[in-house]
Amino acid sequence: MAASGRSAAMKIDWNKISSSLGLKGQTATSLQAFKKRNDDARRKLNALSQVPQTVDFTAYRDTLSNTAIVDEIEGQFKSFKARTYDVGRQIKAIEAFEAQAVKSAEETKGKVDVEMKDLEKTLQNIADTRPWEQITVVSTQSIPYSDEIGC
Repeated sequence: MAASGRSAAMKIDWNKISSSLGLKGQTATSLQAFKKRNDDARRKLNALSQVPQTVDFTAYRDTLSNTAIVDEIEGQFKSFKARTYDVGRQIKAIEAFEAQAVKSAEETKGKVDVEMKDLEKTLQNIADTRPWEQITVVSTQSIPYSDEIGC
């Protein structure tokens, strides 16, 4: 599963995510911060995987006069077991980020839909008006006077 997770993480196109979703403000900033943490972790993992993982204890025994220390360190080294970490907290943080991003996207979509309806109504009003050349003084006298529109 780690290999499939690693390959999936490598396939993420961060720029496409930002541009295709039109992310702005806090959401875009949060995504960039997450990308930076992801890149840093990937660099550290690559650096650590290139470090040799074997220790030549016989070379230390030949070099040092106190071989008891080398024996003690070798024993600790052989008994060492790597820790496993519960990544549940990180997954919850990612899910919370995703939920916030979806919520922000839905709010933005709602605002855009309202604005689009308003713009469509305005365009329809413009399309339905009489051409300027057809407006006469007589036709404008039939328009009721109202203080509300500032006439």
